Amino acid sequence: MYLKAGILIAYALMIIIIGVMAMRKTRSFSDFFLGGGNIGPWMTAFTYGAAYFSAVLFIGFAGKVGWGFGYSGLWIAAGNALVGVLGVWWLMGHRIKKMSIEYKVHTMAEYLEKRYDSKFLKLFSAVSIFVFMIPYCAAVFMGLSYLFRSTFGVDYTLALAFMGLFTALYLVMGGYRSMTMIDVVFGMIMVVGVTLLLVTTLVKGGGMASITAGLSTINPKLTAIIGPPGWWPLFALVFLTSVAPFAMPQLVQKFYAIKDKRSIRIGMVASTAFAILVTGIGYFIGATIRNFLNPENAPAAFSNGKPIFDALMPEFLVRVIPESLLIVILLLILSASMSTLAALVLISSSSIVKDFYHGFINREASDKKLTLLMRIFSAFFVLLSVIMAYYKPSTIVGILGISWGAIGAVFLGPFIWGMFTKRASKYGAIASAVIGLALCLILYIEGMPSPQAGTIGMIASLVVNPLVSLFVPAKV
Repeated sequence: MYLKAGILIAYALMIIIIGVMAMRKTRSFSDFFLGGGNIGPWMTAFTYGAAYFSAVLFIGFAGKVGWGFGYSGLWIAAGNALVGVLGVWWLMGHRIKKMSIEYKVHTMAEYLEKRYDSKFLKLFSAVSIFVFMIPYCAAVFMGLSYLFRSTFGVDYTLALAFMGLFTALYLVMGGYRSMTMIDVVFGMIMVVGVTLLLVTTLVKGGGMASITAGLSTINPKLTAIIGPPGWWPLFALVFLTSVAPFAMPQLVQKFYAIKDKRSIRIGMVASTAFAILVTGIGYFIGATIRNFLNPENAPAAFSNGKPIFDALMPEFLVRVIPESLLIVILLLILSASMSTLAALVLISSSSIVKDFYHGFINREASDKKLTLLMRIFSAFFVLLSVIMAYYKPSTIVGILGISWGAIGAVFLGPFIWGMFTKRASKYGAIASAVIGLALCLILYIEGMPSPQAGTIGMIASLVVNPLVSLFVPAKV
C-alpha cells in the first residue's frame, strides 16, 4: 500500500512540475488554448488518443459492453480506431488546420459563425458544448473514483474531491501546453499498461483458448460476431463512439494546434496504431470479465445477483492483476483520464470565455483577461462536473451516450457538410443542429437508451443539412 501511494505521489508531483513549466511559457490565450498552434505530430497523436480514451473506456465501456456483448464489443474497438481515428485524421486533419488559418478561428463555434454567417449557431454551439460536456467530464470522474475506491479502499466521495482538485490545479496552471507536454508521458504509460493488462489476463485465464471456451459455456453468443443484445444496440455503440469524433470539439481542437501537413501524416499513423492497441485490449479484457467475477467471489460488483456495471472493471483489476503490477494499471487509467478531462475542460471553458463572453459581451477584452477567465472557468467547470459525478445520475455508458449523442447531433451536420461543400446553407446548418439535438433528447426522455437516441440524433443531423440546403440553398 505504501509503495503504491509513493508512486502515485511521485506521479502527481511530475504532473504539477510540468504544469509549472508550461505556465511559464503560457503568455497568451493562444498559448493557453492551443499551445501557440505549433504542436508537433507525436505530441498531437498522443494527446488525441489520450483525449479520446479514458476511464470511460476502461471502467464504463469495458465493463458494461464486455459483460453484455462479449467478443462482439471488439467491433467498437475497430470502429474507434479505423473510423474515429484513422478516418478523422485522413479526411479531416488537413482541412481543419487549413480552415482554422483561413477563417482565423480558435473554436468550433467561431468557425460555424463565420462559415454560415450565423450568430445563432455560435451561441447555440457554445451553450451546447458547455451543457453537454459536463456529463462527459462527470463520467470520467466517476470511473476514476470507482477505481480509487477498489484499489486503495478510499471513499468514493473523497476520491472524487481529490481528483477534481488535482485536475483543476494542473490544468489551470498551463492549459493546452501543459496537457500536450504530459500527454507524451501519459501515452507511454498507457502503452505499457495495456500490454501488461493483456499479458496478465491471458496468463490468469489460462490462455486465449481457455478464456474463449469459458465464455462459450456461459453463453455461446458471447463469442459470436453479434453478441446477445443484438445488432442494433451494437451498431449504435459503434456509430456513436466512432462517428461523433468527426465533430467533437475537444478532438477537432487538436488539428487547430498541430504544426503542419507533414505532422498530420505522421500523427495519423501513430494515433491509429495507438488506438488499435488501447481499444482492442480494453474491449477484449472487458469481454473476459464473466470468466473471473461472480456474485460469490466479488459481492461488491453485484447487487441482488445483478452486475453493477461501473464496478465490474475495478473489481476485476484488483482480483486479477498482481499486486506488484496494479499500480501500473492504475496509472494507465489515470493517465488516459487526466488528458480527457483536460481536453473537456479547455473546450468547455472556451465556449463561455471565447465564444460567449468575447463574442457577445466584450469584444474588446484583452488577451490577458481572456486567459485569466479561461483559468477561472476551467476550475468552475471541474466543480460542476464533480458535483454531477457525486450524484451518479446513470451508468458511465449511459452518461457518455447522451453527452456524445447530443454533441454529435449538434455539430456533425453543420461541421462536416460545411467543411466539404459550399452548398451547405445557413438554414440547413441551423435545422440540422436543432432537429438533431431535439430528436436525441426527446428519444432519451421517452426511455430509449442513450447510445441509440444519440445515434438517431446524429444521423438526423447529417441528413437534415443537405436536405434543407437543397430547398434553401447557400449563396455560393
